[in-house]
Amino acid sequence: MEEVVIIIGAGPSGLATSACLNVLSIPNIVLERENCFASLWRNRSYDRLKLHLGKQFCQLPHMPYPSGTPTFIPKAGFLQYLEDYVSHFQINPRYHRFVVSASYDKVAGKWQVVAKNTLSDESEVYLGKFLVVATGENDEGFIPKIAGLDSFGGKIMHCSNYKNGKQFAEKEVLVVGCGNSGMEIAYDLWDNGAVTSVVVRNPVHVLTKEMVLIGMTLLKYIPRKVVDCFIVFLSKLSYGDLSSYGLPRPREGPFYLKDLTRSSPIIDVGTIEKIKKGEIQVVPAVMKIEGDYVHFSNEKMNRFDAIIFATGYKTTVLKWLKGGEDLFNDDGMPKRRVPNHWNGKNGLYCAGFASQGLFGIARDAEYIANHINDIVQRK
Repeated sequence: MEEVVIIIGAGPSGLATSACLNVLSIPNIVLERENCFASLWRNRSYDRLKLHLGKQFCQLPHMPYPSGTPTFIPKAGFLQYLEDYVSHFQINPRYHRFVVSASYDKVAGKWQVVAKNTLSDESEVYLGKFLVVATGENDEGFIPKIAGLDSFGGKIMHCSNYKNGKQFAEKEVLVVGCGNSGMEIAYDLWDNGAVTSVVVRNPVHVLTKEMVLIGMTLLKYIPRKVVDCFIVFLSKLSYGDLSSYGLPRPREGPFYLKDLTRSSPIIDVGTIEKIKKGEIQVVPAVMKIEGDYVHFSNEKMNRFDAIIFATGYKTTVLKWLKGGEDLFNDDGMPKRRVPNHWNGKNGLYCAGFASQGLFGIARDAEYIANHINDIVQRK
């Protein structure tokens, strides 16, 4: 089967790219290994999830949120938005297509994608002038190697499999990872009656969602360094010095660190108050595990019934993409920094790899579609 553009992945990145191409009347096909679009949001996110950024930074191209939509959108509201988006732009992903390989045929000047139809167990071949990798950064849950982890007798879970804390009531639970998922899951565990501890290894910025919204708005008009100083000032006013609670503040500003290291500030949902009250414990890095006991870098150890890893994700691009060395590094992430990360050779693109959330996804999709359109129009 031949199309002008082959898009791999029907998450927000793939949907946005397909929509932008449809607006330009450029034929495209979306291949998705799961049985639905946005499977990460539908099936691998916790119940209380809410978009941490204001809605104006979370809309996909060519379709703003309806009037009356709250500034910070809950999971169900975002999924409904995606349903409407897919319907409006007539996006029809091919589900149950597990991509086995994608390679560029120099003679034909086209990309060849081999996908397994997991319903029929048959192989399918797709040809396209352009290939868009839209599987994103959060493709496969990552659990770090820890000495003795296999000896742990309790429940081990990656946060992508966490829905809510009901099953952990009155259990001793350790959350490894203090990003936004880890901190929100820690709060949800506490809210469901778990005795909760969270691992914090490095200095972190703690902000409210309102502070982030103010900062992102100001960045349109004011230099980043000035915005960082102002937002840190607001954080100090709201939270004070959190170093005595195991949460030291970095010397660099939150938006600087986001651009430099891709690491986001903690957007507090109530976890910090519980930490201050001693209702959620902060612990340092895990050194090893012996049975049900976890040893920490401060030479203390605690017993736990469950460990939840909020330690991020990794991409699986390099497992099936052949010939994308100019675009992707050895970790399956773009070699070039934002905003020049999305365009490779021979019509290869990536969408959703900027570590800038839905805002970055929307920008990638428009850049890619417009670039493809320019090439098509010249021929």
